[in-house]
Amino acid sequence: MTQAGKVVLVTGVSRDLGRRFARSLADDPAVTSVIGVDVAPPEGDLGAVSFVRADLRNPVVAKLLVRERVDTVVHMSVVATPGGMGSRASMKEANVIGTMQLLGACQRAPDVRRVVVKSTTTVYGASHRDPSMFSEEMGPKVMPRSGYSRDALEIEGYVRGFARRRPDVSVAMLRAANVIGPGVDSPIAQYFRLPVVPTVLGFDPRLQFVHEFDLTGALRHAVLTDVAGTFNLAGDGVLLLSQAIRRLGRAGLPVPSFALAAVGSAMRGVGRSEFARDLVDFLTYGRGVDTTRLREEFGYTPRYSTQQAFCDFASSVDMPPGVPGRAVAEPLLARLEQALTPVPASAVPATAGGELDG
Repeated sequence: MTQAGKVVLVTGVSRDLGRRFARSLADDPAVTSVIGVDVAPPEGDLGAVSFVRADLRNPVVAKLLVRERVDTVVHMSVVATPGGMGSRASMKEANVIGTMQLLGACQRAPDVRRVVVKSTTTVYGASHRDPSMFSEEMGPKVMPRSGYSRDALEIEGYVRGFARRRPDVSVAMLRAANVIGPGVDSPIAQYFRLPVVPTVLGFDPRLQFVHEFDLTGALRHAVLTDVAGTFNLAGDGVLLLSQAIRRLGRAGLPVPSFALAAVGSAMRGVGRSEFARDLVDFLTYGRGVDTTRLREEFGYTPRYSTQQAFCDFASSVDMPPGVPGRAVAEPLLARLEQALTPVPASAVPATAGGELDG
């Protein structure tokens, strides 16, 4: 049931998706005010959104919830790669500890009645043991040891604990598939913008996406309703990686799985850490989720299917001018081949004490 006069706090507004969502929410007549929080100011216009620069681990957030009498919190500040944070440890602290502190602040805030968390289908992992479609009751077949998926699993555990401690607060978690669209700048979007798209040799995974419009629409629906629970969010259908590459007019470049991150990161001109293990697993095994509960219980039907979402994204991708993509990749492949070539035993120098033991 829609309620009027909501006061909403949105985290993660320095990134474009968070900023655009907060701005669109501020224009909704059912919302009185929107407060955006992040460690850095957004680059674009926030419109009617009030911005507060703060780290979620800072006590100022708890004071803000009480002072502004916030009744709805939307948590969008969990990041998939270290980026400007500099290290995986810093990323984990911001993701997990930041969420713990935010939930602790919500637990003490008397006016909070609704918490919405943007989670990710990455919590299901990606492995050769996966089912064709994950439903919300399922867990990963292979537990992640680190990275974004591990952070997301821990965060979901803390969210469920918060829901038990504050049964008067309705909590919704949206497990979003990889978000795609013309305005998205994410690891998967950067991957598909490479001049040549490296793939894992021998694999053609099934991929599922959610359009940026549907992410915003589902989050808005979550804010304006009281439906609680965990819901998969993705466009209908799947798309094979080979089909996606053809629709982009790109060339695929099959490489061994252990070389995918190195080749992809080198072509992007970034460090290896930016091409995360979660992404490599996804591009090897793929992932599909069932969205029946989203439509029937949560009450939201995505406008874009997976294929339509990717086509809209593809319409914004241009082939880089100048040298063809394969020419960009050839020097990288030559270095890779050289690194993998075994060194002949005759070329190994003897030790100072004489010949090597046989």
